[in-house]
Amino acid sequence: MKKKGIINAQLAGYIAGLGHKDVFMVVDGGMPIPKGVPIVDLALCGGVPTFEQVMDAVLDEAVVEYYTLAEDIKEKNQTLLTYIESKLPDVEHEYIEHIELKKRSENVKFAIRTGEFTPYPNIILRAGVSFVV
Repeated sequence: MKKKGIINAQLAGYIAGLGHKDVFMVVDGGMPIPKGVPIVDLALCGGVPTFEQVMDAVLDEAVVEYYTLAEDIKEKNQTLLTYIESKLPDVEHEYIEHIELKKRSENVKFAIRTGEFTPYPNIILRAGVSFVV
């Protein structure tokens, strides 16, 4: 039995399988995931688990070198934006239109659905490496 970290077997396997530059998403309970993109559905009910809980677990196990958010988060969910910025302070990032974020979701390796029910808590993460390049 695994001693610590992510114990969801599906999610642990997907994270272990990430290569440098692979992209994946953490999304809210309502984000439409394109057909063919594997989903790790952690959502139990509204608010469970939260986006922050899932991101904390993911960031403990995965290196992130870049992230993408919808522009709307700046105005509609400043609390979550502050959280993301505090967790990824020196990581390059971009803001794009929400519709473009949905289009880019077609190219992610997998998506992790949370129970989050706040506006625009959807993020595309690009895997980095844990050694100096």
